[in-house]
Amino acid sequence: MTKDLLGRHHAVLPDWLALYYDDPLELTHGEGRHVWDSEGNRYLDFFGGILTTMTAHALPEVTKAVSEQAGRIIHSSTLYLNRPMVELAERIAHLSGIPDARVFFTTSGTEANDTALLLATTYRRGNTVLAMRNSYHGRSFSSVGITGNRGWSPTSLSPLQTLYVHGGVRTRGPFAHLDDQEFIAACVDDLRDVLGHTRPPAALIAEPVQGVGGFTSGPDGLFAAFREELAERGILWISDEVQTGWGRTGDHFWGWQAHARSGPPDMLTFAKGIGNGMSIGGVVARAEIMNCLDANSISTFGGTQITMAAGLANLSYLLEHDLQGNARRVGGLLLERLRDVAAHVPHVREVRGRGLMLGVELTRPGTDEADPVAASAVLEAARAGGLLIGKGGGHNTSALRVAPPLSLTVAEAEEGAAILENALRSL
Repeated sequence: MTKDLLGRHHAVLPDWLALYYDDPLELTHGEGRHVWDSEGNRYLDFFGGILTTMTAHALPEVTKAVSEQAGRIIHSSTLYLNRPMVELAERIAHLSGIPDARVFFTTSGTEANDTALLLATTYRRGNTVLAMRNSYHGRSFSSVGITGNRGWSPTSLSPLQTLYVHGGVRTRGPFAHLDDQEFIAACVDDLRDVLGHTRPPAALIAEPVQGVGGFTSGPDGLFAAFREELAERGILWISDEVQTGWGRTGDHFWGWQAHARSGPPDMLTFAKGIGNGMSIGGVVARAEIMNCLDANSISTFGGTQITMAAGLANLSYLLEHDLQGNARRVGGLLLERLRDVAAHVPHVREVRGRGLMLGVELTRPGTDEADPVAASAVLEAARAGGLLIGKGGGHNTSALRVAPPLSLTVAEAEEGAAILENALRSL
C-alpha cells in the first residue's frame, strides 16, 4: 500500500518535494507525542511536522475548537469582520512586546516573512536587506533571496539586494575561536564594515535560533549589539520567530528576548506551532510600519475563522499549562542526556540548543568535515527504533534536529534519548 502511494506521489508531485527515509512513511494518526503509520507502527514524535505540532497530536481542546467552528462557518476572507481573528490578534499583540502593535495573519511562515519584507522595503523605500549566513526564511521568490543556506536556495535571482553578515553559527567560521564577548564584537565590526560599503539597508532579518540551519545561534546579546548599529541608521530589525516562538526555547517566550537589552524588534514573524498543525502565520509590527502600505490589500485565507479558532485554543492551552516552563525543564534534561551520549560517539561534533529545540551535529570522526551520510543513517536507525527526528544544517545537512511537542514528559524524553543513543552508537 505504501509503495503504491509512493509511486503515485512521484507520478504527480515535483521531484524536489523531499521525502524522509529510504522507505517513506505515511502517517495516519497521532495522539499526544506519538504517531502511527499506515502499517500500524507507532513512533515517538520528536519533530512534530517540522516544529508545527507544538502542544500535542489530537489535542482535545484544539480538535473541539476546530469542530465547533467548522459547524458554524469555516471561512469568509478578511473583507468581513472576523471575531476569532480579532481575539487572537489582541492576544498576540499583547504577548509580542512590540508597542502599539498591529497583527496581520498569513497562511505560512514563508508568507509571513514575505509580508515583513514588503513592509520593511516600503517603509524604508529601499530594497537592500541584511540577512544572516546559514539562515532560512522560506520558499517564496523573495524569501529564497534572503536565505543564506545554499541547500535551500535554488536561485540567485531576487527582487532584493541581500548582504549576509556573520553571527548565526557560534562554533564555525572565522570567529569561532573567540569567547562570547569577543565573538559579538567581531560580528558587530563585520556588520559595521558591511554598512560602510552600501546604501542603508531596509532591515536585518534574523532567526534567534537558526532552524533549518541545524538549530545554531550566536551568543545571547548578539542582536542587541546589532540593534545599536542598526538604530543609528534607522534600519529595522525583523525577528523571524517561525520556529523559536511560543516558548519553545524554554528560557523565553520569543527568541528575541535572549537579546532583550535593546527592547523588542520592530517586527516579528510567526507561524508553525501557533496552529498546532493548522495553517497560521503572521507578522507583528509597530502601527506606523504596518500601516505604511498605500494600496489595497486583503488576505483570502490568512486569519480564516477555523484556523483562528485553533490558534486561540492552542495558545490558551500552552499558557494555562506552562508549556514554556516544561520546555525549559524537560529540554534541559534532554540536552544533558544527549551530551552524555555524545561524549562516547566520535561522530558527534556538538550537541547544542535550548529548551525543546536541540541539534546534534555529526562530522567524520576527528575532523570538522560534515557527514551527511552519517546523519541519514542515524535518521533511519532512529525510525527503526521507533523515534522520528529531523535533519538540517548549513554543512551538507549533517545536523539532527530534535524538537518534540512542548508537552513532552520526562519519561518520553528518556525513551527518545535511549533510542537516539542506540542510533548514534550504530554508526
